[in-house]
Amino acid sequence: MDAPASSDLVVRRARTPDVLAIEALVEPLVQERILLGKDRVVFYESLQEFQVAEIDGRIVGCGALHVMWEDLGEIRTLATAAEWRHRGVGHALLTSLEGEARELGLSRLFCLTFETDFFGRHGFAPIGEGIVAPDVYTELLRSPDEGIAEFLDLARVKPNTLGNTRMLKRL
Repeated sequence: MDAPASSDLVVRRARTPDVLAIEALVEPLVQERILLGKDRVVFYESLQEFQVAEIDGRIVGCGALHVMWEDLGEIRTLATAAEWRHRGVGHALLTSLEGEARELGLSRLFCLTFETDFFGRHGFAPIGEGIVAPDVYTELLRSPDEGIAEFLDLARVKPNTLGNTRMLKRL
């Protein structure tokens, strides 16, 4: 990691005026096929899941925590502006999202990522099959959420997950 981001780095809950900045952070990663694209309405609908990293009034990172089950959440849409990568912004966001997960009573966090080194340094490890009980699996199958389908490694989302690694961390 290079020099720390800034002593002025603030991680806070996202607000509606932040959606355009979140979209702008995510779009280059969508173009690079690192993140899946989302319509603006989806950012608004899931805004309460998002946190942003702000330096000197500018949003330089974002990330979301999505609850999947009583003990399980997903880190989603973790993104940092290119000029702020490797400077602690992603670490600060992930740390804050993990704190929120603990407050909610979650004990496991999932992510689907190309950034295995980053998540590995933060305690995530690759996972295989059978990480939820069969009855929970059946319940999760009922969800229309694509992230849960990716977690379950369902065939219908395989094109979205090619090259990604499914990782899990116990809190």
